[in-house]
Amino acid sequence: MERGLRKGMPSNVWVLTLAQAFAMSATPMMMLLGGLIGVELAPSPVLATLPIASMVIGVALSVIPVSSAMRRFGRKPIFIFGAFLGACSGLVAACATHFHWFILFCFSGFMLGAAGAIVQQYRFAAMESVDAIDGAKAASRVLVGGLVAAFVGPELAVLGSELITTPYVGAFLFLTLVCLLAAVTLSFYQEADGLVVSSDPTTQGDGRGMGLILAQPMLWVAIGAATLGYAMMSFVMTATPLHMHHMEHHSLADTKWVIQSHIIAMYFPSLFSGYLTAKYGPSKMMLAGLLAYGVTIAIALMGRELLNYWLALVLLGIGWNFLFVAGTVLLPQYYCSQERFKVQSFNDSFVFGAQAMASLSAGWVLHALGWEVMLLSCIPLIAVLLCLMAWGRMSLPKTVKRGV
Repeated sequence: MERGLRKGMPSNVWVLTLAQAFAMSATPMMMLLGGLIGVELAPSPVLATLPIASMVIGVALSVIPVSSAMRRFGRKPIFIFGAFLGACSGLVAACATHFHWFILFCFSGFMLGAAGAIVQQYRFAAMESVDAIDGAKAASRVLVGGLVAAFVGPELAVLGSELITTPYVGAFLFLTLVCLLAAVTLSFYQEADGLVVSSDPTTQGDGRGMGLILAQPMLWVAIGAATLGYAMMSFVMTATPLHMHHMEHHSLADTKWVIQSHIIAMYFPSLFSGYLTAKYGPSKMMLAGLLAYGVTIAIALMGRELLNYWLALVLLGIGWNFLFVAGTVLLPQYYCSQERFKVQSFNDSFVFGAQAMASLSAGWVLHALGWEVMLLSCIPLIAVLLCLMAWGRMSLPKTVKRGV
């Protein structure tokens, strides 16, 4: 696959990793506080997770426009624009929280989600900045930035919650600050040769039609791993603070610790999951991720003590990392350079569309059907991915099955 390399491009990976650390700090802040503020502002408890769902909907609806903008203008200006958009979302959230405007607070979540759609392109930009053989390591290294965000985001959320007279307003001012730091960091990103395209899209070759691209079963395995992995993770994670804090009456500090540990577990494996994926292949990593999800469900069903939540959410994060890294690494093997933007946007539309539906439905399922039913409803999704993997494996020539 063509990478459009030039000397010094691997430094992009470090720039994107640092930018990820700043920009992604905003996400756990909204994940931790969105449902809690939603309970106070929403007209019905069923709508408590709508601010979080709005964020994920913002990601899903922005994926295709973001990809089109990057194709037209290149990655760097859109990356910087996304960081400023995230900063604005923090100011809007602070205003909405101060004046108790639920709809405006949901809109701030949507804005942060749109900025997040741009952040999700960091991993592809990193892979395009290195040789193909190092793609897995580059993608996983960028995700390490999320490990820093896992520590910083929740701590800033709790610290800022009491910083100003109106609860939580200071937290969103911190959100604005970290996004501005991401914008400064991204000013050092270098556009790789061959990745800035003409402003006239009609002059560019698009490669194969989507019909031919989508006829590859293994492409659907890559999409399915990231999509189902993200959906299950978001479904359980969105509901956990509500179930812990408002239903089981665990303290905010304990809830924060569980969510913080979960986000750390999402990104800490990135220190070695790229190496493991390169050594053992994406399929084995997907199976390991699904195993982690299965154990997550079992532990969460066994009790409602703090340790149950903590172990379940840590395993949920590890499973997500294995599935997401494996899907990200597998995807570029089934498209060429000219096809990258349309395939990446198609993939991310599935991934974040599913995450949006999972986040939006989490509050309703939790209140209407209960914690146990919500957890058991994840089992069919695990079965779907296993079926996709079996279908993909059957489609491969025998000579390449061993390395998949």
